[in-house]
Amino acid sequence: MTHGLRSGRRPIAAAAAVLFITGALLLVALGGARQVGATAHHDHAVTATATATAKARALHDGMRRLWEDHIVWTRMAIVSFAAGLPDFDDTAARLLRNQSDIGNAIKPFYGRRAGDRLTALLKEHITGAVALLEAAKAGDAARLEAARAAWYANGDQIAAFLSRANPRSWPRATMRSMMREHLDDTIVEAVARLEGRYGDDIRAYDRIHRHILMMADALSAGIVKQFPRRFR
Repeated sequence: MTHGLRSGRRPIAAAAAVLFITGALLLVALGGARQVGATAHHDHAVTATATATAKARALHDGMRRLWEDHIVWTRMAIVSFAAGLPDFDDTAARLLRNQSDIGNAIKPFYGRRAGDRLTALLKEHITGAVALLEAAKAGDAARLEAARAAWYANGDQIAAFLSRANPRSWPRATMRSMMREHLDDTIVEAVARLEGRYGDDIRAYDRIHRHILMMADALSAGIVKQFPRRFR
């Protein structure tokens, strides 16, 4: 009788063992599937993040390049004007083209009219700088003060335009402060060059370079924050 019970339990034990092994294999398979799914999801997230990062980096680098062109060609124009070099008109034309490039850079985000408006304001910034240089070189104090006032008024207009486009990331007071610092340093650079104080001129340009990169980064970061879907 006892033998019968033992003998009867063998099929049950065998079946239980088969079920246990099958279940264990199923759990392993499911676990592997989950792992593959998790890995695939992780890889997709990494790829998406990398794509977003690449898009944001492209905007960041492009904005820096545009604003570096702005200060480089401004400097070239100052040097050319101060020395009376024959390349001034060509240099000024290249500088004006940079203002169109900057305006075009914001069109994908703010539209054609906004881009054209920024270009127009920046071109006024350049022509105002030329008027300032001419007055300074002529030693005409009254004309110099008028040109300076007009130039700073234009800078405030640029700040207001940017702030209206992206008030959260570019508060008006911040934009105005940035523009005024840029104008202050550019005047120091230009006057030092005209007066032959080349060491002061170079130091002013170094300040301008550091500041314009900070400004460019603020602009690109603000665009990314305002249009996150464009950078996914």
